[in-house]
Amino acid sequence: MIVAAGLTPAWQHILLFEGLRAGEVNRAREVHWCASGKVLNVAVALHSLGGPSLTVIPAGGATGENIARELDGLGIRYRQVKIAAPTRVCTTLLDTAFSSPTELVENAQALAPEEVQEYLRAYGEAAMDARAVVLSGSLPPGTPAGFYRDCLERTRCPAVLDARGPELLEALPLEPLVVKPNREELGRTFGKELRTDEDLKAAIEEMHRLGARWVAVSQGKAGLWLSGEGTILCLRPPVVRTVNPIGCGDCMAAGIAWGIARGMGVPDAVRLGMGAAAQNASVLLPGRLDPLTVRSLAAGVEPAA
Repeated sequence: MIVAAGLTPAWQHILLFEGLRAGEVNRAREVHWCASGKVLNVAVALHSLGGPSLTVIPAGGATGENIARELDGLGIRYRQVKIAAPTRVCTTLLDTAFSSPTELVENAQALAPEEVQEYLRAYGEAAMDARAVVLSGSLPPGTPAGFYRDCLERTRCPAVLDARGPELLEALPLEPLVVKPNREELGRTFGKELRTDEDLKAAIEEMHRLGARWVAVSQGKAGLWLSGEGTILCLRPPVVRTVNPIGCGDCMAAGIAWGIARGMGVPDAVRLGMGAAAQNASVLLPGRLDPLTVRSLAAGVEPAA
């Protein structure tokens, strides 16, 4: 079983336009609602790839009920920690003329200390039987920066950590197997802009020094840097027609964990994750993957020239 965990799920509103114009009335060609946010994108992707998985989420209010209904409908196993605050709503505006979406993101509301402790208890019980875990997403305001460290203390299996900033740095002494920030997030974690590849390599080396065993730094279409066990390489992602890039990093994390849980070495698991990210970019709703397509795209991942 693979466990997906994180504190910032969302009820996602996706609107598709033909020629979105700022300051004018725009009528959507398509409208969709779905469970999303990093932890739920990972959960949906794991379910799509196949095999047992479980997600642990805090959820409250009518939006939390909407998420539970959709997960039930999809057949996704989850454990809900009920919270007082309603789950946030995030909106994605897609224009058929452009590949870059416009995101309207509602920040998650603060969790009460007892809600965080209940979540950690639920996560610890779920992680006991896991073969891999994915910990992902930002933390609600007021959540201790050591939250992911506390999760890793309850984890006996390989962990994929997709985080940034203080919460990432606090977790590194627990030596997660794979740490997966993107280039901007890694720079922000160390308070600097990673303008050159040498800047990037220095930041990766610092991540290793602090405890990360493998570091995978995504850069969208520019490729992914992977470092671990004394090697570093840049991998070129598959080329696909982009429909909606939201959730690509989450699908990558899911694919990495899926591969690791099945005995793949980290480089091959990362290639599978890149295939999952590429396929996700080519579909409208995040995490809804086809395993055969993912494997086919993963086979096309090659070292960058």
